[in-house]
Amino acid sequence: MPDIAHRPRVVIVGCGFGGLEATRALARADVDITLIDRTNHHLFQPLLYQVATAGLAAPAISAPIRHILRRQIAAGRLTVLLAEVQDIDAARRQVRLDDGTRVPYDHLIVAAGATHGYFGHDEWARHAPGLKTLADAFELRNRVLKAFEHAERHPGQREEWLTFAVIGGGPTGVEMAGTMAEIAHHTLHDEFRHIDSRQARVVLIEGADRVLGALPPDLSRRAQAQLERLGVEVRTGCRVTHVDAQGVTAQVQGQEAPWRLHARTVVWAAGVAASPLGRALHATTGVALDRAGRVVVEPDLGIAGHPEIQVIGDLAAAKSHPRDGEPTPVPGVSPAAKQMGRHAAANLQRRLRGEPAQPFRYVDYGSLATIGRKAAVAQVELPLLGELRLSGYPAWVFWLFVHIYFLIGFRNRLMVLVDWAWAYWTFQRHARVVVEAPPAASPSQEDGS
Repeated sequence: MPDIAHRPRVVIVGCGFGGLEATRALARADVDITLIDRTNHHLFQPLLYQVATAGLAAPAISAPIRHILRRQIAAGRLTVLLAEVQDIDAARRQVRLDDGTRVPYDHLIVAAGATHGYFGHDEWARHAPGLKTLADAFELRNRVLKAFEHAERHPGQREEWLTFAVIGGGPTGVEMAGTMAEIAHHTLHDEFRHIDSRQARVVLIEGADRVLGALPPDLSRRAQAQLERLGVEVRTGCRVTHVDAQGVTAQVQGQEAPWRLHARTVVWAAGVAASPLGRALHATTGVALDRAGRVVVEPDLGIAGHPEIQVIGDLAAAKSHPRDGEPTPVPGVSPAAKQMGRHAAANLQRRLRGEPAQPFRYVDYGSLATIGRKAAVAQVELPLLGELRLSGYPAWVFWLFVHIYFLIGFRNRLMVLVDWAWAYWTFQRHARVVVEAPPAASPSQEDGS
């Protein structure tokens, strides 16, 4: 058995799609891996909005990291740490954890992901939460469901409580808006005495001139048409200028006067910002960052002057380098993160063998976005057949099977399949439990007086 003390030490920060793939790809390599994540679970983020809208329970789209990687742990090649990396010291080759512990490395793969970006208006976060973690999903689910409860209790405020604003017309915004409309029109319509949930207004606000801007214009138009059939009001060309507890203010393209929407529930799906570890890498290595705070990596996903450090996933401002043609930006989607994870692991092993690292080439298999029941759009690249564009029911069925296939573990696939089948036939969503945080205890309560 190789001496562990002489194995190269590999530290992987983050167990999202990229970090998990890198860990799995290195499982058989003669290295000692330390995987660090601030949560104890891997999250299937493409379905996170389903937890936020009570369509799925949290365990259906997440799994404990230690369970997923139990074989690698048992083989003595992997250590998993529940911790948050606060800083990176490239000179000493160490990462510093939230409790002050320093973990040394010979090779470092940073897959810390991204967080919400409010375009310099972080004060909007308290009024318009985003969707990146399970905690975010629980918060949004509580806000959406309690809005209907407030409308039932306060007839004079019914209109503002039954108005929901979703800011951002990308996949997350489109999926959230469509599903919220379904909840109002189908799931809750016969569960209240004093309000009709079908009178709820769901408004999708997008600054560009169309939703799903990464897709071809014809698919974007079909997506908007499907949203509107579900009852979503789509407002394009609206740049949000203010968010508060009572609603949203936006500047509409071609109009001088600002537009005001009174809505007590606002969902932020408009922008992302890179993990703060991007700034830490900039401070310790001098690497350039882009406007979103992402690390500008070399063609092989490494950092100039520090080949032992690779950055992948949403934290990396990476480009795909095809054999023919100009480099193109890599999109911030889960398939790209997975491919970068595998590529980073392969390059690390090449370096250990004394071979040169290879540039990253992204294989784009297409894009998918679901809008609601039997409504979706898809752009898929098929070998030999070329590009295939789908919308409506065929795209929705394709979307279902793709997401079930890529879920972690048989149990999760089975849970999601059963929940989706039940929701399809009954229109019901049973993950609708609202959990309130306990109120903070007063000093007199804490000391027993």
